[in-house]
Amino acid sequence: MSESTAATVPGTVGVLGGGRMGAGIAHAFLISGAHVTVVEVHAQAAEAAKERVESDLAKSLERGKIDGNLDVWTENFAVSVDYTDFADCELVVEAVPEIWDLKVSSLQNVEANLREDAWLASNTSSLSIDGLAAELQRPERFCGMHFFNPVPASQLVEIVVGERTGQQLQDLTQQWVAGIGKTPVTVKDAPGFASSRLGVALGLEAIRMVEEGVASAEDIDNAMVLGYKHPVGPLALTDIVGLDVRLGIAEYLEKELGPRFAPPQLMRDMVERGELGKKSGKGFYDYS
Repeated sequence: MSESTAATVPGTVGVLGGGRMGAGIAHAFLISGAHVTVVEVHAQAAEAAKERVESDLAKSLERGKIDGNLDVWTENFAVSVDYTDFADCELVVEAVPEIWDLKVSSLQNVEANLREDAWLASNTSSLSIDGLAAELQRPERFCGMHFFNPVPASQLVEIVVGERTGQQLQDLTQQWVAGIGKTPVTVKDAPGFASSRLGVALGLEAIRMVEEGVASAEDIDNAMVLGYKHPVGPLALTDIVGLDVRLGIAEYLEKELGPRFAPPQLMRDMVERGELGKKSGKGFYDYS
């Protein structure tokens, strides 16, 4: 790790939520030189988060992306069930599920335990940054930092700027994203931002095509991968993200932007059956 890289990453970073996304965010900052604390809701979840992050670190070591041994890297990593452990963090990234009330209460609890000069970001993929900021005491120190799944392999972070996001934070997020080896794109707060709005629109249309019997999931995906050079097809991507997650985003976008984002019945039926994609073992493809 170079000194120039280290200088662009906060020295102490907190992550609220240690699921797949939160663990990936923690890993990204860890291997870039930060001390990272993940806070979870209970001890079992915290232990699971610890295992996810350590597994990602081990893979990075095996692939030669970082040097040394696992014990050295984990010295800069901690898990907790106590919000007060965010007290020394320069930046905290919230990565809890896309449920409005949960986001608001989580961000408020984090903010209440931060020092006044700390920064706060949400990993939300679609919820209004302005709406969330309105529930906080220091909205000028808050923005969106939308990471992509899987975080270790993704090259993109979407920075979402609200009306009250300060210019200093806008500048810092550019540095932080570059410092963890990813590329920032900056968008103003709008329903679905840029990535989710476009990605969900494509995914929903692909699901409608399956529903209407236009083509198989595999053929639809191959059309986009081979014809348009997408790295993964829209249905395989929906499986990776999770049908339940994309359903929630679609419902929100339908409410905000109109019926063109209405979820297809096939999508609702699959979620009802528990066919959520890779995490459940079955979605548009079988992962069992």
